[in-house]
Amino acid sequence: MPLPFLTADRAFDATDDVALPFDDHDQWRRPYRPGPWRVGAAALALLLASFVLFAAVIITAAGAMGGATVTFGLAALIIVAAVRMLRVGTWVSRHGLRRVGFLSTTTVAWNRVTQVRTAQQPVRWLGLPRTVQGQALILVRQGGEPVTLLTDHNADFLSRIEAFDRAADTVEAWNAEYGVVVTAAR
Repeated sequence: MPLPFLTADRAFDATDDVALPFDDHDQWRRPYRPGPWRVGAAALALLLASFVLFAAVIITAAGAMGGATVTFGLAALIIVAAVRMLRVGTWVSRHGLRRVGFLSTTTVAWNRVTQVRTAQQPVRWLGLPRTVQGQALILVRQGGEPVTLLTDHNADFLSRIEAFDRAADTVEAWNAEYGVVVTAAR
């Protein structure tokens, strides 16, 4: 079963300097591959789910249907969490930019984006409360506060500086292609 949210298109691997390497710009795409930390955590969660499913089968064979139902439900919850963990990230299309979190999703149309820029600032390490000095891709919306889209120390880009730079450049290129040019008021 292909999982399109796991990988970017093969066109993104090309060595061409194409800013928008996808053919269909209407489809939501992540302009980078999920990092090894994110994939590893999801794989461990799916491994745990397989053990829980095995336990549920044993409980079912023992005849305790109430416990089996709870155990199957727990396994389903772990599987849903692992898949959702893989979907977390920044997605782009012709319609705008989408920031998918574990529990929420925010979509901003390109005409509401005033700026997408990379900045040096303290960033959270793997999403934990500890902060380190790093780079962040920041989205500035019209009439809103800046939102951090990507950091070089999150689960997708830890120890992958080149991948962060390529992803930031790609999101900035999508903004340049579909965003509204904002001029300074005099």
